[in-house]
Amino acid sequence: MTNTLDRRTLLRMAGASAGTAVLAGATLAGAGAANAAGGAFLHGVASGDPLPDGILLWTRISPTPDATPGSGVGPDVEVSWQVATDPDFVTVAAQGQLTTGPARDHTVKVAVSGLAPATTYWYRFGYAGGWSPTGRTMTAPPTDAAIDRLRMGVVSCANWEAGYFAAYRRLADRGDLNLVVHLGDYLYEYGTGQFDAAGTVVRKVEPAHEVLTLADYRIRHGLYKSDPDLVALHAALPWVITWDDHEVANDAWSGGAENHTPSTEGAWADRVAAARRAYQEWMPVRMGEDGAIYRRFRYGQLAELSMLDLRTYRSQQASGTAVDDPARTITGDAQMTWLKAGLAASTARWKLVGNPVMMARVDVGSLPAWLLGPLGTLLGIPQNGAVLNADQWDGYNADRNELVDHLRATGTRDVVFLTGDIHTSWANEVTTRSTGLSNPAAAEFVVPSVTSDNVNDFLKLPAGNPLSALGAGLIRSTNPHVRWTELDGHGYGVLEVTPQHCRMDWYHLADRTRAGSASRWVAGFSVGAGSAKLRRETAPTL
Repeated sequence: MTNTLDRRTLLRMAGASAGTAVLAGATLAGAGAANAAGGAFLHGVASGDPLPDGILLWTRISPTPDATPGSGVGPDVEVSWQVATDPDFVTVAAQGQLTTGPARDHTVKVAVSGLAPATTYWYRFGYAGGWSPTGRTMTAPPTDAAIDRLRMGVVSCANWEAGYFAAYRRLADRGDLNLVVHLGDYLYEYGTGQFDAAGTVVRKVEPAHEVLTLADYRIRHGLYKSDPDLVALHAALPWVITWDDHEVANDAWSGGAENHTPSTEGAWADRVAAARRAYQEWMPVRMGEDGAIYRRFRYGQLAELSMLDLRTYRSQQASGTAVDDPARTITGDAQMTWLKAGLAASTARWKLVGNPVMMARVDVGSLPAWLLGPLGTLLGIPQNGAVLNADQWDGYNADRNELVDHLRATGTRDVVFLTGDIHTSWANEVTTRSTGLSNPAAAEFVVPSVTSDNVNDFLKLPAGNPLSALGAGLIRSTNPHVRWTELDGHGYGVLEVTPQHCRMDWYHLADRTRAGSASRWVAGFSVGAGSAKLRRETAPTL
């Protein structure tokens, strides 16, 4: 069935118990700031966490000029909301009112239920006789629906000072997507000049200092949601998101972070509490009563998406053979149990995992110990090879082995990890000692950063320079399970899921430092149903 570029989402059901469907995206109609209550809705609108019968809606209101993010001032106000089946709101499907104020930074979150599955809706918020800009969202299909195709934008690592968010605009303009999956580092905590574009501040952050307090994190969230490209993508599609480290501080673990000094910056627990509270207020995400963000979404019989939290429960990063210690964890016991059980029990064709840091091992300069035998033990090489980045799953071998062994023991196939964090582009086959080199347990697609520095930026060389190419070649030559990597580009991925394959296409920006930058397709890889072997694809027709 052909996926068309209609202005409405298409879900054609052939019957109550049979038939196929296509989920197709659409460009956003009616999204102008029509009578936007005197400019009270300065941070746009957003939706997230789609369910078959509901969606989460978000906005923030600025009822008075001094009620800025993080200010803690301004009155409590009543905000109305509407959800309709048409962009003109002729047919209103749900509506209501709620009160917000400085206690929650004047943010508004509404968990709307009672909606029809697989349906496009338009939504808006009202205040003082005017309306916010209009957003468009989509509910998920019924869990037993036969879906022919699902497409999503996949993004990670958006650093304000390193450039403009043209990647978000390019995704908003596509018109063929069903949702956006954000894998973390939605914002960065650094002060101005601490992490920019290869030494150049493209645009300054607010506050200018490193964020530490609740007010700081609220201000930084407000800054990000002033970006027109980010606002456009939030208004165009529902998002499914998770956090990584920079939503709090660099290289965070359960008890601290590389970029946190208790003696000068206060208790780690206080900083985490402030960051998490601001995140809960400002992001279109459902969180558990205990603050848990790992959760699962179903798209008919086609796909199930498990979103992970790899910061809250992890052990501190280690080095050397300590990365093999079974007492150390990246997921925590409860999340690992949830993940393994969910993957094994899933009846969806594809088991997608939103995975903030890279799963596949990366060996540089040594073979894994399981290939070296006693020599590996003598040399003190970790089980899966010398660790290049202990912040990834490479630094937590026992958890990775446990998960991969579980997939093999339960016969769980068609698992695809969607990964961010490392600012570069990769297509990987997941192998460990139990799989050997030629029998991967899963596939992994790693998307580049939206703007954050990568290899050529750190080297202060142009993209495609010989050193970056040499590095990519070295990685591939010593890691046959890494089928492709590109170390310089910034941009996004587009994942297409059909019953036959899961395909990722990578798009890189021409210039992250230029607002409105164009993008170009650079590579595509797919994995077929029943196999974890990757194959290279030619450019898509869309």
